[in-house]
Amino acid sequence: MTSLQQRFIEDMQIRNLAVNTQESYVLQVSLFARHFQKSPELLGPEQIRAYQVYLTNEKKLSTGSIIVAIAALRFLYRVTLKKDWSFRDIIPAPKVPKTMPIILSPEEVVQFLDCVRSRKHRAILTTCYAAGLRISETVALTPVAIDSKRMVLRVEQGKGKSDRYVMLSAKLLEILRAWWRVEKPKDWLFPGDLPGRHITRNAVEDECQKAHRICKIPKPITPHSLRHAFAVHLLEQGTDVRTIQLLLGHRSLATTAKYLRIATSKVCSTSSPLDLLPRPVSIEVKPKPPQPF
Repeated sequence: MTSLQQRFIEDMQIRNLAVNTQESYVLQVSLFARHFQKSPELLGPEQIRAYQVYLTNEKKLSTGSIIVAIAALRFLYRVTLKKDWSFRDIIPAPKVPKTMPIILSPEEVVQFLDCVRSRKHRAILTTCYAAGLRISETVALTPVAIDSKRMVLRVEQGKGKSDRYVMLSAKLLEILRAWWRVEKPKDWLFPGDLPGRHITRNAVEDECQKAHRICKIPKPITPHSLRHAFAVHLLEQGTDVRTIQLLLGHRSLATTAKYLRIATSKVCSTSSPLDLLPRPVSIEVKPKPPQPF
């Protein structure tokens, strides 16, 4: 490990960046240095620009992947190398497309979960839906996080290094109790194959895709789809956006408010002007009368 890499890692540790973020940033900076076969200390704005063009035009990476690379380079040059640059100009970020998640209906949620063949993975994915948890939060649950007296789940150090409580459904409690009676997990509610470690996100995502192929639902499905469904289904039941924000652990209300554009109770509550026309529009076209000679 070079002294620059060591300092880069220490700078991230001092700022308490998530372990996954640290690993991702180290990888991105390593790929950048390997591309030019030089230390980042010897590279500047022209090389950074050329690298961004390379990622966009040759590698054809997604916008999300490019943003991660840019975030890593910005951290390196701003924090570790202390460059006094205008980073928006020198390391610009691509415009993020505004997309909306595709939402599973309640019936599709049941259909999908019924196709999860593993007891452990069905319990995990059901928890994602029942409590609106991220997959990283679900796999890191401990048995003591289940508070059956207050009927809450304690999420420790979720995204943004923050704790929060979410509701504990009575049905989910029964599922988790059944899982505990069979497996009797100790340190982690959902232990992985390695002793002392919880199950990995990748293992759950793989099982999710197996179930997706079995259930034959044409919509894309990932563990995060269940979190999206949780938020939209609550909105459609009349839960206010502020409450959903707290349950999801969003810092900004604007992040949660995007679900307002998806919930059928909001989108479909307005009548189309077509329904207000004085008489129905027919698709049958009357033939024109013959024209006189």
